[in-house]
Amino acid sequence: MSSGLEGVTLVMVEPQDVVNIASAIRVAKNFGVLSLRLVRPAVFDPYRIEGVAHNTGDVVDQIVLCDSLAEALAESRFTVALTGRQRSAKRRTLRPRVAAQEVVDHAVAGPVSIVVGREDAGLTNDEVDQCHALIAIPTNPTYRSLNLAQAVAVVCYEIWMATGGEDQPLKLPRKRVSPATGQEVARLFADWEQALWAIEFFKTRFPEHVLRSIREIVYRAIPDSREAALLRAMQLELVRYLHRVGAPVGRPADTTE
Repeated sequence: MSSGLEGVTLVMVEPQDVVNIASAIRVAKNFGVLSLRLVRPAVFDPYRIEGVAHNTGDVVDQIVLCDSLAEALAESRFTVALTGRQRSAKRRTLRPRVAAQEVVDHAVAGPVSIVVGREDAGLTNDEVDQCHALIAIPTNPTYRSLNLAQAVAVVCYEIWMATGGEDQPLKLPRKRVSPATGQEVARLFADWEQALWAIEFFKTRFPEHVLRSIREIVYRAIPDSREAALLRAMQLELVRYLHRVGAPVGRPADTTE
């Protein structure tokens, strides 16, 4: 099924660590970015990459190695670069969410690229000059440094969300159970009232106030039939235990509501 991200490519410039490459691939695939280009990687070992980034063989097999950033961006019609540094030159700098929407919009017309730099030094000014805009991820100003894969994850997540990723249905329980019926809930309340009398919970409390609060808690939870049965079973076992040890069970004879 198409995700709308077929034209989006992640470009990594001179990555130094195979683990960082693998981690970036993994999070990129998590969010639908399946095209990757590496510019002069220090180490390129597909076997080790897939060993770290499990189930990414389809992405690893399609990695394109390039000798320069210009070569990697040759077909790209729109390019954004991640940067953690403040640049003295006036450059168009976007937050990830805004940049993500622009990436998705431009991807309709042709290939787009997301460029990330070296783990230790990022991108040079010359490399940044080859990009249309910069992406600056807002972080704690006293600790700005982000791991390479973390930065890729933030941007790819926003791109995925911009394509409607949040509209995916959540996985439903394997067994769906209908909400508890009025009769089931009434039995639950009656049984818990009996249990609370049995453990003398009401001796310093007003029963009607306690029971009203319990009802409100249960109504807010909207238990299904299985959950209501579990709560009722807990009470039944409590009363049975009290019977077994010979403790008095039930409301005192002289108690009225």
